[in-house]
Amino acid sequence: MPPGAHKVAVIGAGKIGELVLSGLLRAGWPADQLLATTRRRERAEDVAVRYGVSVVDNHTAVAEAEVLAVAVKPQDAATLLDQIGPKVPADKLVVSLCAGLPTEFFARRLPDGTPVVRVMTNTPALVDQAMTAISAGRHATAEHLALAEEMFQPLGVTIRVPETQQDAVTALSGSGPAYFYLLVEAMIDAGILLGLPRQVAHDLIVQTAIGSAVMLRDSGEHPVKLREAVTSPAGTTISAIRELENHGVRAALLAALEAARDRARELAAQHG
Repeated sequence: MPPGAHKVAVIGAGKIGELVLSGLLRAGWPADQLLATTRRRERAEDVAVRYGVSVVDNHTAVAEAEVLAVAVKPQDAATLLDQIGPKVPADKLVVSLCAGLPTEFFARRLPDGTPVVRVMTNTPALVDQAMTAISAGRHATAEHLALAEEMFQPLGVTIRVPETQQDAVTALSGSGPAYFYLLVEAMIDAGILLGLPRQVAHDLIVQTAIGSAVMLRDSGEHPVKLREAVTSPAGTTISAIRELENHGVRAALLAALEAARDRARELAAQHG
């Protein structure tokens, strides 16, 4: 189907909702096939002017759209569904972008049989380099998954995973950009410590990060092989890696991602 064959409403056009709106427009979705809802009037005016889409109330969105992309904060989802849930026809597709919330959270608050697809994307969607994981709820069919992919493929790369893996996805790729930004920030500080101007250190590290990521993606090589290719005997790189291992960087990453996964589970338990 061509982009825009289905009318999509983004319920809660905040940061993540705006990513979806802008991505759909870049993918060729006509603005008149997109709706948005917001909590604040100023935000509504901003979204309407910036994207040329109709900003409506939640009940209008439910009535007019075929796909409801729910992008509210997890703690607000129950209140939203108490408000609109009974009015959602069971033939509409609900796409959840609410981190941590399982599809069953929605199923309990929607008419029986309503298809729900759970999506975890990340902020590189802003530059069409997102990693988006998609999972089917109990009533979602292959067609529903294909429609969700059609919506998110323009933002980067999509992957289908069982819903049981979504908390791990949240920890790894949902939160993942923050880990890389923290690493780059630390490396820039190291460059300054070694005597480089901040901008020079920034440019060196950012381009090195981009080049390394492209090699990881395109070479087909295991990261160990790529690392070994840079690591010569008794050289500078192995000296640096020894210090990283001495300071437990690998163990810290394992613990950090476990903590993020556990927090995703806590969120689901709190708001379930």
